[in-house]
Amino acid sequence: MRLRLDFAYDGTDFSGWAAQPGRRTVEGELTAGLARVLRADPAPRLTVAGRTDAGVHARGAVAHVDVEPHAWAALPGRSTRSPQQAAPIRLAGVLPDDIVVRSVRPAPPGFDARFSATSRHYRYLLCDSPHRLDPLRRREVVAHRRGLNVEAMDAAAGRLLGLRDFAAFCKRREGAGTVRTLLGYSWRRTGDLIEGLVDADAFCHSMVRSLVGAVIAVGEGRREVDWPLAVLTAGRRDPAVAVMPAHGLCLERVTYPPDDQLADRARQARAIRVLPGTPHHGADRV
Repeated sequence: MRLRLDFAYDGTDFSGWAAQPGRRTVEGELTAGLARVLRADPAPRLTVAGRTDAGVHARGAVAHVDVEPHAWAALPGRSTRSPQQAAPIRLAGVLPDDIVVRSVRPAPPGFDARFSATSRHYRYLLCDSPHRLDPLRRREVVAHRRGLNVEAMDAAAGRLLGLRDFAAFCKRREGAGTVRTLLGYSWRRTGDLIEGLVDADAFCHSMVRSLVGAVIAVGEGRREVDWPLAVLTAGRRDPAVAVMPAHGLCLERVTYPPDDQLADRARQARAIRVLPGTPHHGADRV
């Protein structure tokens, strides 16, 4: 049976999501925790909606895992809780404090945490007055020592929306495409903080932090408002685009279609994506 997990983590002390030999990762800790409470050997394999890099946080992460029905049914032990009620409590007892599983429940038919998703929503936090930064938020806010024109950043960000090839803002990976639909990208000042919201159907490696770096150059006055769009149109990485620090970035939520559309969405997302009128070259998947 397939289970859906909704969880959050502080990415500070993790080497990212993906399991790596000799490194502490979110996937590694969560897999070990599930294996322990389900008494599963071998450990179950997780599929996550979005892999995060080292230091990136998540408040609304989603994953799925396939388990034996008898293991799920046995999870409450001698308690009177249902498996769905017992799962987060049991996991809280074995997971480290920087991972919290909010819910575990049977997934509807056709659900795939990765391919059924319609969008991923990220937030990036900056403070351009470091002397005013709350030290309790230093793990989630990037201190920026130059004043920023947030209105110019927002204007530059808005020019990047739509279905485009984001190769200029992605680290290349063999076999991975770079065509994405940027659904929303905006900046605003909220008190002492500057908040960037970035939404897309999917993201490629380092895309969000590069998008932030591009508009930071505009906010500092070093580049014109149209410069990030010119970089995007050029279609190649520009050394003038900084990949911003990871700890300012957080995966806020992942959205899915109604249950009766999950399987269709997963089939669509697995298909190769190209820009209209462009011959396809390799896979371009979520």
